[in-house]
Amino acid sequence: MANLALIIDHKACYGCLACEIACKQENNSDHGVRLIAVHEDGPRMMNGKLDFLFNVNACLHAACDGVPCIPSCEYDAIYQRDDGIVIMDTEACVCCEVCLPECPTGAIALNDNTLVTEKCNLCHHRVEKGLMPACADNICLAHCIYFGEVDEITAQMARKQPEPARV
Repeated sequence: MANLALIIDHKACYGCLACEIACKQENNSDHGVRLIAVHEDGPRMMNGKLDFLFNVNACLHAACDGVPCIPSCEYDAIYQRDDGIVIMDTEACVCCEVCLPECPTGAIALNDNTLVTEKCNLCHHRVEKGLMPACADNICLAHCIYFGEVDEITAQMARKQPEPARV
């Protein structure tokens, strides 16, 4: 059984917004709705230099600890598929907004135009055709967005980490 997730190496992100643009283009989401969102944190002093950090908010799907948004929705508008992808059924959503504070990554957005909540559905329409989600389809210039099995992503990210300097 697949355990699909979207995991982001926040340390590697340099805020190009390519993931946001790819997502917006693929999902044709309304103005103000960001299914993946890059937030700038800085400038701040780090190791004696001025630096920026970028935090990318998106649904983690199978990598989310306990998926607290699912039990928070009494209308069953949020569910997890067997492959780990967490789906928001906008047809079933009544916009009670109970799920908004339950998401640990802040990845659920309120669409003021349609009065429903929305979230990343991991481009399941693409995944079902053997494609990658739009944000993870080699669009990230920093190569910091990973899609696949949670264990494989964790191993791949560990291999990418630089070895500690030897003295």
